[in-house]
Amino acid sequence: MKSSRWSGCLFVTALALAAHAQQARIPEMKKLQDAFVGDWKTGETMERSSFFPTGGARAGIAHFRLGPGGYSLIGEGQSDGSAGKLEFMIVVWWDPAQHLYPYFVCFNGAERSCRIRGTAHWEGKDFVNEYESAAGGKTAKWRDTFTAFTPDSFTLVAARQMEDGSMKTIITTTNARLK
Repeated sequence: MKSSRWSGCLFVTALALAAHAQQARIPEMKKLQDAFVGDWKTGETMERSSFFPTGGARAGIAHFRLGPGGYSLIGEGQSDGSAGKLEFMIVVWWDPAQHLYPYFVCFNGAERSCRIRGTAHWEGKDFVNEYESAAGGKTAKWRDTFTAFTPDSFTLVAARQMEDGSMKTIITTTNARLK
């Protein structure tokens, strides 16, 4: 029941916001608006790793919109599957002093509560968030790369730095625009 209530709230919120669409007021936010704003069908594939020993998958939805005044990007979504349930919120905004996008996240579960999770920037056509996270008693560097943007799709590749310095893909998420 809780999941359907959350979905219903997300849908009603999306309809209300569509009627009062925001416009980004600065170029750095306009670029995020063009890349992310909308409703998306998501499909996640988890590679076999210490995080997902047998691999896994999830499917769900995500909604991205501009926040008040067009000064932030807010993403909300949920997915479920063999890798378990995921509910999230992401808030990104432009910090002109640092020339970076602070990246704030909330995930379901007490062990993954809300926090600033790195800073993001554009690398050519890719939007990249870099951060550190503890796992197995060690801190590792992570990199979320949003890539392959088209008007109707984009891909998120979540990779972890291995001990040899290489980056290993852990999760690949495809996003297809809902029409």
